[in-house]
Amino acid sequence: MSTVEIRDVRKSYGQLEVIHGVSVGIADGEFVALVGPSGCGKSTLLRMIAGLEDISGGEIAIGERVVNHVAPKDRDIAMVFQNYALYPHMNVRENMGFALRQRRLPRAEINARVTDAARILGLEQLLDRKPRQLSGGQRQRVAMGRAIVRNPNVFLFDEPLSNLDAKLRVQMRSELKELHQRLGVTTVYVTHDQIEAMTLADRVVVMNGGVVEQMGPPLDLYDRPQSLFVAAFIGSPPMNFFQGDVEGDATLVLDDGHALALPVPVPGEKGRVTLGVRPEHIHLANEGWPAVVSVIEPTGSETQITARIGEHVVRVLVRGRTEARPGETIHLAARPGDLHVFDGGTGRRREMAP
Repeated sequence: MSTVEIRDVRKSYGQLEVIHGVSVGIADGEFVALVGPSGCGKSTLLRMIAGLEDISGGEIAIGERVVNHVAPKDRDIAMVFQNYALYPHMNVRENMGFALRQRRLPRAEINARVTDAARILGLEQLLDRKPRQLSGGQRQRVAMGRAIVRNPNVFLFDEPLSNLDAKLRVQMRSELKELHQRLGVTTVYVTHDQIEAMTLADRVVVMNGGVVEQMGPPLDLYDRPQSLFVAAFIGSPPMNFFQGDVEGDATLVLDDGHALALPVPVPGEKGRVTLGVRPEHIHLANEGWPAVVSVIEPTGSETQITARIGEHVVRVLVRGRTEARPGETIHLAARPGDLHVFDGGTGRRREMAP
């Protein structure tokens, strides 16, 4: 196993720079997810770690070796792609052992590694099947098995679950996490799905426009997003936002003229801010922000309420059932520690009093 050090890495295509000085340190055995919207640079960064893209500036080290000019096959990595890339004419056993045969390892060692990986992934009964005889989840396990048999220092995953249906993605997420806990191999995982990143990774790196917006443990990003972008990207359902101007110490006047009384003073200079609060952190109260219910969506264990405060749509997630009905006026409240304030100019976080 190895550390991965990304130091002020840049990537340009001609005059267009798409990665702007990214630095990330990944510890030995750590699972790090690179997450962000399409075009944020996460897959390009992964491909530079793999050696599939040239580095325009900075350096990447795997272990103690700088690998900027090292061929992909010599970096001691294994990559699993979104496309399973299995050879259709080979069975599962042959697909998993192909790279080892190319390295001319003894047949007994190849068989032992393939058998061990098949046991870990639950593929023992499928070793003689061709890819066309497998489900999507089974094909993805074969692709992972092909990586495992190489005993790499680093695993690289490029959106490996995006071709699977929703139910299978949930199952495969659990299996991937269990696999990492068992093998303990340093892992870099690219996804646009923030739920995957939050549930799988030890640390999440949120990228936007070729830069790192924030990195840290998943719950740190959820509890203390440092920018409006991270606050909007992390969390499902997404955070509610209210834009307005601070008046007095603890009143936010929204653009439509409605005033929200806040439980604590707004930090920093008065003026333009964005107030954020997650749907699950808003509760129904006897007094608070008056809102008119638009839609009730019960799911059994939870109920999502969509309501309006003036022209602002607000979503509330409550446990269990609710007696609220469309057209009724309800009152909403949130604890001071669950409010997030972002500067109107920079979009950066302002710290609220607890």
